[in-house]
Amino acid sequence: MTAGLPENRFNPHAWVIGEPIVGAGTWIGAFTIIDGSGGLEIGVGCDISSGAHIYTHSSAKRCVSGREYAIVDRAPVVIGDRVFIGANAVVNMGVTIGDEAVVAAGAVVTGDVPSRAIVAGVPARQIGTVDLTEPTAPTFLTTPP
Repeated sequence: MTAGLPENRFNPHAWVIGEPIVGAGTWIGAFTIIDGSGGLEIGVGCDISSGAHIYTHSSAKRCVSGREYAIVDRAPVVIGDRVFIGANAVVNMGVTIGDEAVVAAGAVVTGDVPSRAIVAGVPARQIGTVDLTEPTAPTFLTTPP
């Protein structure tokens, strides 16, 4: 155990709960929160940058109801293959992110992200697309399709 965090096989400086399914070649940075308690699949070859948070639960209804709503809501998150999630981005429960998408640093993802979309902002909105017609030198188009 490092710094009081539960041991995990991804990064000794990440907090991982539940049993996330993580594809081969995926890198998870330090100071991330990976919540697999509601079901989490991360594809192959992804980069989850330092400080990113991926949540599959929310206790908001339970909290504001004074615990009259007695459950913690949970919904799975699915992240496709070769997805880049920038530093300090947040992915909320129930979201699906398509293959080869880019989530900008600091973005808060509250809805599904199409494959090859570039999203940024709070809440995250599509600001461009990833063009892989020349795979050795991907182009990032900064205007929505």
